[in-house]
Amino acid sequence: MQNYKDLRVWVKSHELTLKIYSVTKNFPKEEIYSVTSQIRRASSSIPANIAEGCGKNTKNDFGKYLNIALGSANETEYFLLLAKDLGYLPIEDYLILEKNINEVKAMLILLIQKVRA
Repeated sequence: MQNYKDLRVWVKSHELTLKIYSVTKNFPKEEIYSVTSQIRRASSSIPANIAEGCGKNTKNDFGKYLNIALGSANETEYFLLLAKDLGYLPIEDYLILEKNINEVKAMLILLIQKVRA
């Protein structure tokens, strides 16, 4: 359908994933297979599903993958909150990442609406 790298929402979600990988390097080592892994997988699922959806042949298929990406964005938002509440993520980092994930979610919602129209 289109090159996913041309979508602003893909760029923003990829940048968010890179930031999350960076901040989670400081999480406790005992969390490597738990919170660290889950937040990384959830965040990387956002741009991955956008990319996969761009490779599909129909708008309906693209829309399905955008919905999956939105679900992963919500999951990422929760894991950011959990990491903050567990004391793994400093409040300053949390506030920046929370703003970023909410921007990604808003962009996804707008793109989903556009694809469905």
